[in-house]
Amino acid sequence: MQYAPAAVMLGMKVAGVQSRSSWGRMLVSDAFSALLMGGVVNTLKQTTNVERPDGSNKHSFPSGHTATAFMTATMFTKEYGHKSPWVGVGAYSVATATGLMRMANNKHWLSDVLTGAGIGILSTEVGYYFADLIFREKGINRFANENMFDRMDKPSFVSLYLGLNIPLSGYDINEEMEFRTSSGSSAGVEGAYFFNPYVGVGGRFTVSNTLIIVNEERAENNTFDAISLCGGSYFSYPLSSRWLIGSKLLGGYVHYPQLELTDRSVSSRSGFCMGSGVSLTFKAKEYYGIRFFLDYNLLPSHSRNSGEYMNMLTLGSSFMITF
Repeated sequence: MQYAPAAVMLGMKVAGVQSRSSWGRMLVSDAFSALLMGGVVNTLKQTTNVERPDGSNKHSFPSGHTATAFMTATMFTKEYGHKSPWVGVGAYSVATATGLMRMANNKHWLSDVLTGAGIGILSTEVGYYFADLIFREKGINRFANENMFDRMDKPSFVSLYLGLNIPLSGYDINEEMEFRTSSGSSAGVEGAYFFNPYVGVGGRFTVSNTLIIVNEERAENNTFDAISLCGGSYFSYPLSSRWLIGSKLLGGYVHYPQLELTDRSVSSRSGFCMGSGVSLTFKAKEYYGIRFFLDYNLLPSHSRNSGEYMNMLTLGSSFMITF
């Protein structure tokens, strides 16, 4: 699946569909990109020695499949993104599905996938930059609707949300048992409509899970799961035509399914949650970009016997369709 965007790109090129680059320029750009991506991924795999979730080896970080998928998606988007914004949407959807499948198959942690995605995108950007330095204006087609950015555009967006959960606190289930979570992951969708370049309204739907540690010593087999739906105000400030900083203030609903611990069950529960966060957005193309975020969430306790709230940070990135 990770090669699907590249296969479609080559198929369109063979069929005579006009792309950004000539055959020679495209192949050199892609060769630079692949060499950079492969070098970075393999170096990190050999030096970090992170064990895979299934314990099969210690070459988990970063995800090579995800890096390849996002590299080929970026290649396809660079060559044919001028045709339609849906070219990029489709390519990055396939790349994202590749990363999610690697996690579903217990081959990678979320951090592996997020890092792999970043390596794939950045390697392609640098690879095309090197080729541009070599070829300059030779073998390139310019399109009237290519990369039209305006600093004062409304930054409305819909995005796929992927993050690493970092707990800041635990709470007591009862007088004998303290509940704490280790790192985990969140996935979902987020979007906002902006009335002007600065203020908008929107929402976020996420499903998250984190590992459980009881009384600072016993790790549980089950995970702490949560489903949340929040809405509120979104804020943005354009640093330039392609870079934006943002924030948000959200409130909403969170549901915890029943939690099975070694010696007891914690009933399902729902409650009110609040959240905020900061973000940095890069507009890669006219209709899509990437956002890096750090979100803070204030969550009610899972147990009715505890009045304590949980504090959670989520660090991650989202791939955006802008409109």
